[in-house]
Amino acid sequence: MTHHCVTRSLWLAAGLGLAALSAAHADSGRMMPRDMPASYTQECAACHTAYPPAMLPARSWQRIMTGLDQHYGTDASLDAATVNQLNTWLQAHAGTYKRVAEEPPQDRITRSAWFERKHRQIEPATWKLPSVKSAANCAACHAGADRGDYDDDNLQFPAGLSARQRRAWND
Repeated sequence: MTHHCVTRSLWLAAGLGLAALSAAHADSGRMMPRDMPASYTQECAACHTAYPPAMLPARSWQRIMTGLDQHYGTDASLDAATVNQLNTWLQAHAGTYKRVAEEPPQDRITRSAWFERKHRQIEPATWKLPSVKSAANCAACHAGADRGDYDDDNLQFPAGLSARQRRAWND
């Protein structure tokens, strides 16, 4: 094989590897899609974490968007154009990988099997700390939640966590 062919093969292999890595990352649910509509931040993040769409399957997002008048006990109604824009974006970026294939009870991310598995060592009292308030407040522990970054290596202890609770997080 000539030097030119070897070089070309290496570049092709590197390109395919990067493409596979990008595809895996895009469906990892870890990062917020770059094309996030401003209305998602303005409307959704005004009350709670603006969750990456890949955290729920498309059917869950569809039900959430058609039930905004009763959004987990709150009327979060939006005009039709905004609902359409957000629903289209959520559907395009909804989770398709194994972890979110199953729709969680009440379409709640915090009730999904993967969420409960990842947070099984968190004591119920932790969710009730004034700095946390509920399991839906991802930013209490995940400093990058607003960017869709939930990496375990970037956790922060919420205010009010006891020394015993801190030790449990480090085991």
